[in-house]
Amino acid sequence: MDIDQAKIPQATAKRLPLYYRFLENLHASGKHRVSSSELSEAVKVDSATIRRDFSYFGALGKKGYGYNVNYLLSFFRKTLDQDEVTKVTLVGVGNLGTALMNYNFSKNNSTRIEMAFDVAEDKVGKKIGSVPIYHLDEFKERVANEVEVAILTVPANAAQQIADQLVAGGIKGILNFTPARLTVPDDVRVHHIDLSVELQSLIYFLRHYPI
Repeated sequence: MDIDQAKIPQATAKRLPLYYRFLENLHASGKHRVSSSELSEAVKVDSATIRRDFSYFGALGKKGYGYNVNYLLSFFRKTLDQDEVTKVTLVGVGNLGTALMNYNFSKNNSTRIEMAFDVAEDKVGKKIGSVPIYHLDEFKERVANEVEVAILTVPANAAQQIADQLVAGGIKGILNFTPARLTVPDDVRVHHIDLSVELQSLIYFLRHYPI
């Protein structure tokens, strides 16, 4: 099936890995069929949204039957390129960076932190969770355009300068854990994960939008 990815809304695209993870769990439990209402309960996305998301990819299910788990899993594995390992690098081996290196996406076989970078001499040359740590000055040489995605866990005041260095090294996607809002070329995508903002948002909703 040929799919025009440009026509898939970004909100839908962000939910696909969530669906895929749940389908993996269903497959592991031996379940062969699932309804949109069951998916809705598991991933906490309303069933109408799930049906709309799936509709962008054609007829993935049958009315009155639901969805074939094996078929959906195979379809989304291909859509999300799960059979191809994506190498990732991490810059900033502080507390958060260390935690991410130890975790190293253990539940996702298609994503792996291959190397990390820092400027602290007491970290360079060591390994954390089998991930080697190199000096940031070696970034371009070590990455050599073989890695397109970087996780940024550095102090906010250094984020932009380091982001510029990552882009110069061929990075096309940055997962930014710093509070800084980065300026990058149009062909580079940045996803911001600001934990303090998310926490403040949660507290605001708890206080002003009671369930």
